[in-house]
Amino acid sequence: MIKTLVIGASENSDRYSNKAIHALVSHNHEVVAIGLRKGQVAGVPFDSEKKAFQDIDTVSLYVGPQNQPEYYSYIIGLKPRRVIFNPGTENPEFISKLESAGIYPEIACTLVLLATGQYE
Repeated sequence: MIKTLVIGASENSDRYSNKAIHALVSHNHEVVAIGLRKGQVAGVPFDSEKKAFQDIDTVSLYVGPQNQPEYYSYIIGLKPRRVIFNPGTENPEFISKLESAGIYPEIACTLVLLATGQYE
């Protein structure tokens, strides 16, 4: 089981972050999340607070590059093994910072990784 932090969580079922939380939960992964406002998806509560979550293996980003700088030090401080840049979130500046911190930046789609058995 991989503990995953989803950043950009939304109760809107049309959002990919929402679909990802559902998929992660259905694959029995432990999920925590941060969104712009308080909410809950698939039994995973979230709000906008950058909590000091423990033992985060993977961060799955659903926040555009223009809104990522406020998360740089927070994410690096969590010391995840990897950060997944889902489609539309690719950010060369952040990727460089992650690599410098020894964190693997993965340009991928959480939903595709789960569906194809590559989320490991």
